[in-house]
Amino acid sequence: MNKELSYWLALAHTPKVKTKKKNEIIVRLFEQGNTIIDFFHSDFSSWNVKYGLTPNEVELFKSAYQELPNYAFLVEDLLEQGYNILPITSQDYSPILKKNLGRSYAPPLLYTKGNLQILKEKSVAIVGSRKANNISLEFTDNIAQNASKDYKVIVSGFAKGVDKQALDSAIKYKGQSIIVLPQGITTFKTGYKKYYKEIIEGDVLVLSTFYPKAPWSVQFAMARNPIIYGLASEIYVAESSEKGGTWSGVIDGIRKGRDIYVRKPTNREKNANGILISKGAKAVDQKGFPTIYEISSGNSSILSESELSGVEYNIIELLKQGTFDSKFIVEKLNINWSARKVTSFLKKNSEIEIIKGKPMKFTHKSRISDGQTTLF
Repeated sequence: MNKELSYWLALAHTPKVKTKKKNEIIVRLFEQGNTIIDFFHSDFSSWNVKYGLTPNEVELFKSAYQELPNYAFLVEDLLEQGYNILPITSQDYSPILKKNLGRSYAPPLLYTKGNLQILKEKSVAIVGSRKANNISLEFTDNIAQNASKDYKVIVSGFAKGVDKQALDSAIKYKGQSIIVLPQGITTFKTGYKKYYKEIIEGDVLVLSTFYPKAPWSVQFAMARNPIIYGLASEIYVAESSEKGGTWSGVIDGIRKGRDIYVRKPTNREKNANGILISKGAKAVDQKGFPTIYEISSGNSSILSESELSGVEYNIIELLKQGTFDSKFIVEKLNINWSARKVTSFLKKNSEIEIIKGKPMKFTHKSRISDGQTTLF
């Protein structure tokens, strides 16, 4: 197996070849019942036909083949130091990462240190600015606390601000965490010393997708962000600007239909949280619970189309639980609608049964069919 891992390193770290092409080679090998060793030991001239490689890609992989002795030495060194090397075909590889990033972006190889079982657990990413305000850091702490209580793993990068708060809070609440590095797995030396106890006890897993000895770089910090999002089932945004890694990651997640929850900003804050909500992210309060966010337009307050449907949805869901008048609905859901607007909406909805009287009450027709007509 150690020998095969050196070939995996050669494939994964071949420069200038897209991840999608590398994964297509892996899939083709699997379909043929062959290994990564078979690929590098096959006739180079056949690579174009068998794997659809361009002449330039063939030369790049040939150069990678020449590096195999160095990779073999590196593999031996990594394993002796207790690091794990996980090809995408490994049973220990994160299934959610593979699902979220797909063939085009899932890294062919992961390097880790710590409890591999963490990669199989439900997970939450908490993301945000390096210069996050105290409100955002408090929000991060709340989300980490809730997630830890639910035995969900906290995923974060090892940056100042929200990332660091997420990790520290996960540890504080006796939860588990994944640190996604913007550098090689062997260059996190001070981090291993600081979190030695948590790593040994199985509560922190350190993960990298970069060459093991690569130092930190801005480029790696940006490339790491999709991995953070990819490792998570849910994504919570503490604070975002209109550019940078948090913004681009959330926009991409919204486009892909990911579960993304953005902290509702206060009126005095200057960030892009409200814009992200208007684009389709779900607004949550300081504790992480669903809420309604108003978007200012001139001197009036309006709700975006996506949020308006959310208000309607919440009203319908409430009426599935009981029979209420419009005033009670407004107060219960704390929505920015008048009682008259609620009444008008419900009168036009075919799912709603009207209970005449003073005040007029409403309930969901499913309750009538179930014989549940108890008034609240």
